[in-house]
Amino acid sequence: MQNNKLLLGFKSVLICVLMGIFLLGCVSEQTAGKEKKVPQDKGKSLELHIQMALGYVEKGNRESARHHLSKAFELDSDSAAATNAMAMLYQLEGELPLAEEQFKLAIKRDKHLTVAHNNYGIFLFNQKRYQEAFTQFELAAADLAYLNRSQALTNVGRAALKLNNKARAQSAFEHACILDRKNADAFIELADINLQNQEYADAKKNLDMFVFLANHTARSLMLGIQLERVFGNKDKEASLALILKNNFPYSKEYLEYKQKNFN
Repeated sequence: MQNNKLLLGFKSVLICVLMGIFLLGCVSEQTAGKEKKVPQDKGKSLELHIQMALGYVEKGNRESARHHLSKAFELDSDSAAATNAMAMLYQLEGELPLAEEQFKLAIKRDKHLTVAHNNYGIFLFNQKRYQEAFTQFELAAADLAYLNRSQALTNVGRAALKLNNKARAQSAFEHACILDRKNADAFIELADINLQNQEYADAKKNLDMFVFLANHTARSLMLGIQLERVFGNKDKEASLALILKNNFPYSKEYLEYKQKNFN
């Protein structure tokens, strides 16, 4: 997407913790005089290899990601979650046909694997296949138990905007904000729609929430400039314009600001 918030990130500290758990999850077994490590729980080992792989994908470490996926497929050659992770790896490597093939296979193997629907939607969105992306995002957002549902709804809204369905976009962003009051992406999208609909008080409230949660962007500054002009606050408008000029002098927002003769 424009900001493309893809997945929950896996920080290096998490990788270390997971590795520690993985090592603790093995027991020793004497076999023909040699010590052999045997996973206590195959399912846990599979899950940990997949999470490790996703963590390495997040860091751009393709070799380590592939190593853990190889281990995951040794444990379960038909794992939908591992197939989804492989699709993410192919996407990282720029192997787009292979990535799509793996996303489809993951969903075929488990149509209820919500994260695969969301990830495939992001893939499709980046390919400008907005209607297909919208369908995948709606499937992800329909899962009431999905921990990242607020972001899935934000993705629904962004795809809906590309399809000129502003009503669905607004309702999706509003729902995303209800589910997660820290979802800055949903707040700025909602503020933008509010401004276009001349819902100025709501736009100001939602933009203020975005600024509270995240650093100013060129987009948020431009929205702020427009809103302060509506409310007649010239000092605040000038202050935001100066920040836009100093911090984002080559942005399309600053160019728009100059072209529209905002002073």
